[in-house]
Amino acid sequence: MREKIEKVIAEIRPMLQADGGDITLIEVTPEGIVKVRLTGACGGCPMSQLTLKMGVERYLKERVPEVKEVVTV
Repeated sequence: MREKIEKVIAEIRPMLQADGGDITLIEVTPEGIVKVRLTGACGGCPMSQLTLKMGVERYLKERVPEVKEVVTV
């Protein structure tokens, strides 16, 4: 599952980088929790939780059904 998630994150990354941010995959738990770190402009952005839940999490769940939740660490 980690490989699938890494591929999807690679698809998302250019959109975040266009706004001065980035995303790093930290861990995928056996329960389907994906832990990521938002960096750059995304790290301190007040909209980062919206980006995470409505963007990253939604896209990951569509592409990798085993994903249950995406959280920042």
